[in-house]
Amino acid sequence: MTQVKVFSYRSDGVLGYLKIFLLHKIKTKLALNPSFFHSSHQEPVLAAALAASCQFQIRAATPPDLTSVAQIIAESFHSQSGLLGWLFPLLRLGIYEDLRHRLASPAPHQVCLVAVDTTADAASSLVGTVELGMRFSDSWMQVGRSCPYLSNLAVHPQYRRQGAASGLLIACEKVALSWGFQDLYLHVLENNHQARHLYFKLGYQVHKVESHLNTFFLRRSRQILLHKRLNVNLTI
Repeated sequence: MTQVKVFSYRSDGVLGYLKIFLLHKIKTKLALNPSFFHSSHQEPVLAAALAASCQFQIRAATPPDLTSVAQIIAESFHSQSGLLGWLFPLLRLGIYEDLRHRLASPAPHQVCLVAVDTTADAASSLVGTVELGMRFSDSWMQVGRSCPYLSNLAVHPQYRRQGAASGLLIACEKVALSWGFQDLYLHVLENNHQARHLYFKLGYQVHKVESHLNTFFLRRSRQILLHKRLNVNLTI
């Protein structure tokens, strides 16, 4: 299994983290809505779709998981060394609040999955995560419709190249099919060769290479929109 260190994190950047953090401090603290994680309309399809996905247990995230999820995402997308290392706790908190607000929404087609190592010595530790939701963009498909979109795929460094990322991706395919969709999209950076290799190995194809002004002026890597047509015969 090819090692995948960094995928793509969906957020508004540091300013987005700060905005969410300040809003959280100003507003009255609300209990995390458990109906998202255990709603009656999601339990049957998730239980069936996620059963025996890989060597790790793949399941929907629960409220107590969010701290570990935020830590894994922060470690995957942000450095803890150098001049910006002191920002890491704030970035992690911003990711937590971003995730908490997004997953507490009542959207029916939105889920955060986690991979859990259930071996005896691991003590059921959370090792990876991914989000699956709906995203709309005319520029993607030339038609006005929304499609399932993968984001925030991250795996703990100690568990890379062991099948956790593949298991999470395959689980997302099953969930998307259970929702009644046959297309799945995600973004990957052009220079992230390890991630691209994993996606291509699982059947994703290039749908569009996206270029922006900051790609040229800031010398940032271009984003590639990948697409996979799901097999309706995939066991759900």
